[in-house]
Amino acid sequence: GKTTLIQKATEALKSSGVPIDGFYTEEVREGGRRIGFDVVTLSGRRGTLSRLGFDSSTARREYRVGQYVVDLVSFEHLVLPVLRNVDLGSDTGKKVHVIDEVGKMELFSQSFIQAVRQTLTASGTTILGTIPIPKGKPLGLVEEIRSRKDVKVFNVTKENRDNILQDIVTTVQNCRK
Repeated sequence: GKTTLIQKATEALKSSGVPIDGFYTEEVREGGRRIGFDVVTLSGRRGTLSRLGFDSSTARREYRVGQYVVDLVSFEHLVLPVLRNVDLGSDTGKKVHVIDEVGKMELFSQSFIQAVRQTLTASGTTILGTIPIPKGKPLGLVEEIRSRKDVKVFNVTKENRDNILQDIVTTVQNCRK
């Protein structure tokens, strides 16, 4: 429910006049089954993040998470300009940057890792982002984000996901003050 929550929070922030930019990931379904994920920028551009990969004998280096093959070129082409746009313009300090998500698929991109770190350290930036719950091997950047003193983590569960929205929106609005 993380992405749905991000989308609802984004809409709420936008309608209260908050300038907002960034991207989210969206499930792609075909005939009722998930076949991958797309990246969608808040300005409406869309590209492939991953698709089911059947042929494991492919010659080129593949980035895989489970059954999905990550399309790094498509991901970076869409997301990097959005993230690098962070320090441009004078309203930067007040703009909210949406990053959904910093997860296993996205972390194959060294440029993405670098851009997220730069965004985190830019003064006065407010980020509304998602990270996965820790399971298995810790993901470096995810744990780095989780342990930052200037980060507030909301744990989203099936039980709280419908009631947590206002908390998130209020927290983001307070960060901008």
